[in-house]
Amino acid sequence: MDTTAWLIIGAVLALLTMVVAGVLLVRVFRARKLLVDAGIPLHNKALVWAAVIYTVSPVDLLPDPVYLDDIGFLMLALRSLHAAARAAGAGGRAERATEARHPVP
Repeated sequence: MDTTAWLIIGAVLALLTMVVAGVLLVRVFRARKLLVDAGIPLHNKALVWAAVIYTVSPVDLLPDPVYLDDIGFLMLALRSLHAAARAAGAGGRAERATEARHPVP
């Protein structure tokens, strides 16, 4: 393969990782409803906002064409937030759908 083909492959991979990081960033912002819930511990809320700041920050553990550190930090923040929300009793779409089918008297 020549240099042009490798550059195209690299550009496509960089674009794909940027899209994944963007999708995760959107999911973090959509999860802000869980941040309003008083049952979520402060460290989980802080971790989510730290992940957002780290993602948009120019300072990274890995150079910016490699977004694996950004993606990993966002995934860690989302997983932590959702685990804390489940522990606090805040439900997501699946729980609301279950309650709609089986209402509690």
